[in-house]
Amino acid sequence: MPQPLSPSEVFHALVRGVCDRKWDDLPGLYAEQTNVVHPLDPFRAPPLLTREQLHEHFAGGDEVLGDARFEPANITIHETADPEVIIAEFEYRGTVPGSGEPFALPGIFVMRVRDGQIVSSRDYVDHLGLARALGRTDGLITALDDAPPVVAHRPHGQPARKTEKTA
Repeated sequence: MPQPLSPSEVFHALVRGVCDRKWDDLPGLYAEQTNVVHPLDPFRAPPLLTREQLHEHFAGGDEVLGDARFEPANITIHETADPEVIIAEFEYRGTVPGSGEPFALPGIFVMRVRDGQIVSSRDYVDHLGLARALGRTDGLITALDDAPPVVAHRPHGQPARKTEKTA
């Protein structure tokens, strides 16, 4: 039986797969039940909790990225005291479609990989920088103005805390 991929190998497969637009392959890097959050998403989308939800998420990749092409770069992987958990710092570097101007989108992923599959990940990516590189900041602002208020999401399994409203 082959050895499962290490957390570092899974991270590299993930960012390389995004750059190569292997949308159908990427969900296979995740466990069937997972917990993937994007804390910097301006719309605060809810966590992705299943491989099927990840398949739907990645299926929209071409529409989101359009003609943009980029590569993973400046990768630093920090191992932690927990052998399942890594913190990966990186950039997606590319060129702006049309102008050819270079861009770099910083990111940090905090991933838990068990038996070669991602069971949880907090993906901090510069969504605003991507909108800027794609020339979509006006559309993003309009969409944010039209969106419902941001709702805080609790980490999976964490009970809600009672808070007191202040005027």
